[in-house]
Amino acid sequence: MDIQFLAEYLEYLEVEKGLSTNTIDAYRRDLAAFIDFCKNLGLADVTLVNRTNVNSYILKLREKCYTASSVVRKIASLRGFFKWLSANEYILTDPVQTLEQPKLPKKLPKVMSIEEISTILNSNLNIEEALIVELLYGCGLRVSELVNLKLNNIDIKAKYIQCYGKGSKERIVPFGKKAQAALNKYLKVRDINILKNKLSDTKVLFIKDDGKNLTRQDVYNFIRKQGEKIHKHISPHTLRHSFATHLLENGADLRVVQELLGHSDVSTTQLYTHITKKRLKEVYFAINNGS
Repeated sequence: MDIQFLAEYLEYLEVEKGLSTNTIDAYRRDLAAFIDFCKNLGLADVTLVNRTNVNSYILKLREKCYTASSVVRKIASLRGFFKWLSANEYILTDPVQTLEQPKLPKKLPKVMSIEEISTILNSNLNIEEALIVELLYGCGLRVSELVNLKLNNIDIKAKYIQCYGKGSKERIVPFGKKAQAALNKYLKVRDINILKNKLSDTKVLFIKDDGKNLTRQDVYNFIRKQGEKIHKHISPHTLRHSFATHLLENGADLRVVQELLGHSDVSTTQLYTHITKKRLKEVYFAINNGS
């Protein structure tokens, strides 16, 4: 029965909520672990779970030294699952409904300086690599958005990208002359590569020599190597954070940045204002301590 409930719920998340494959996989792992915990307690299925069982599970997570963010995520998974069970009348009482969500301290994202971005762009990058950096930093794309870009999502002449973010939400992101030039260069190389290797054109922007699509892991590995050039541990998301921070530092409106990043809630975007304030303080104290 638990397997059936879980399968139905994951289908609901995919079809009705439009969540990404990665998010659904995270829900699957979290809920499967909870179901196993319930079985070890001797519960026949999740419809018999009560608040005491949930509290025991959270205690076990903390005993296993899970990070606060992992515990919060797992509780959120349970909350969504039991809310769905209740809405579909599989259970009479939701054991998680009044459970208080632990509050996490706000963690400021890592940000690169414009000089560090320039160091990477001016290093020995090939045409494809240069375009990846331009799109991650110049457009603030998520890595999942980058690898799923299709040719018909890009209007090179008008200089904008149509991309689909979390929950398959569509947004339009403009790009500048440098990204436009990088795209034109890359598309010529891409066409030559397809003809040379006799590949079938899937119309995905980034296609490898073997005909397979560029993966998230490919991009993570590439960006990690670029971090070595500036002696920093960075990820594709660091470039996105830097894009947002530099826009705000140069006077961009918070709502505009929210739209460009595809944030559903402006409070997520506001986190970047903390970074700009922090950097202003650092500059201020550096000047005053040096005088």
